[in-house]
Amino acid sequence: MALEPSQFRQAIIENTLRSCQLFMGLPTADIVAIASFVISKHLDKGEYLFREGDRSEGFYVVQQGAINVHRVNAAGKEQVIHLFQPIESFAEATLATEGGYPADARATEPTTVLLVPKNDFVDLLRRRPDLALRMLGSMSQHLRVIVGLLDDLTLKDMETRLANWLLKHCPRPVGAAQVEIKLDRTKRVLAAEMGTTSETLSRTLAKFRDQKFLRVRGNTVVVT
Repeated sequence: MALEPSQFRQAIIENTLRSCQLFMGLPTADIVAIASFVISKHLDKGEYLFREGDRSEGFYVVQQGAINVHRVNAAGKEQVIHLFQPIESFAEATLATEGGYPADARATEPTTVLLVPKNDFVDLLRRRPDLALRMLGSMSQHLRVIVGLLDDLTLKDMETRLANWLLKHCPRPVGAAQVEIKLDRTKRVLAAEMGTTSETLSRTLAKFRDQKFLRVRGNTVVVT
């Protein structure tokens, strides 16, 4: 029996939640309950999901596309905190505060996200304290990302930052053969993530290329 369009959309939402680390392993009944109040939102490339200080509506799960979460300093310089991709969740910390979102969030390509509304989910947490523990684990993971970013920006030079980024994105396990790494973000976004400019990133890539550490083919870096 074929599914109705609404049933099909709901099944896709349930599958996205089931694949997200935050909800992985939850009983089907819980997934269905959460999916029943989730709201799907589509953004065009460059469109903002929220801006720093906006009232929190809840947290999000990326269904397709990518969301660039960043801060902008007084001089207008953008610092990328993280690029969230499919089945990653973000902004969970706003569930526990009355303040707004602590950063800006912008789609880097046509993107669909699932909004998990704050009030509905908090009501569920009151009935399911085990979910609250999952939320703490997710927020701890985000904190580790931010601490690692702070460490990179304050303690490491540009060559070390780029080398660390390449190492993090190498397939596991790293073998002796050359490795191909797809650049899933623009050079400008990658540079902002590393706290530098596109020009400095290009110079560092060129330096690594001249030293025979890597080759660049379009949007692919080949580590040799």
